[in-house]
Amino acid sequence: MLHHHDDPTVTVLTGAGISTASGIPDFRGPQGVWTRDPAAAELLELGAYVRDRDVRVRGWRTWAEHPAWHASPTAAHRAIARLERAGELIVALTQNFDGLHQAGGSSDDRVVELHGSLTTTSCLRCGSSWPTTSVLARLADEPDPPCTECGGVLKPDVVYFGEQLPDEAMARAYAAATDAHTFVAIGTTLTVQPVASLAALAVDRGARLVIVNAEPTPYDHLADEVLREPIDTAVPALVDRLLAHRGSG
Repeated sequence: MLHHHDDPTVTVLTGAGISTASGIPDFRGPQGVWTRDPAAAELLELGAYVRDRDVRVRGWRTWAEHPAWHASPTAAHRAIARLERAGELIVALTQNFDGLHQAGGSSDDRVVELHGSLTTTSCLRCGSSWPTTSVLARLADEPDPPCTECGGVLKPDVVYFGEQLPDEAMARAYAAATDAHTFVAIGTTLTVQPVASLAALAVDRGARLVIVNAEPTPYDHLADEVLREPIDTAVPALVDRLLAHRGSG
């Protein structure tokens, strides 16, 4: 496969595992949010959220206490930004909504948030949007804060169960998986569809697949390389290798 030397060749997919070192627990791991408290998953069910004020009140309290508000990007987030600065990154596709890629130096237009973002909140009725921090500031007086425009239900722009993943984000993800010469999956269990299938799509189109994850994934058998070391060690070293290879190629 010939490619122009200046075209970026690497697509990265990140899951909760890249942010656990920032103090943000994952959902499905041994210490995962849902592993420890299966009822917590209900807080992210769209139907229950819309129907039940109690779910919204508990949900808002949980978002207010979320570690993402105080988390710092890790060495792995910063390494991915380095890949971008070197002109090698097509995009960073992420299943996370913590904004840590951007905090780690990635530009907004190179981060595709497949599961939405915690930064903004929208009204489910009229679509008006606010910074989530301004909605959280209302919680003391309004534990279930309504839309100030129309009185509708507000929800952070995180994708809940029962919602579609954003069309534009998925279209960009399929294109990035198709164009990748190297597809790197970091800290994702690769069990949630359709996102997990991006790894297989990349391999189908001739990409090398590198998986960086502590636990086995269903796609390990397709990978050219599986790295089990801690993500904050493995990813910077991998980025060094990718950039050295580029320099020699």
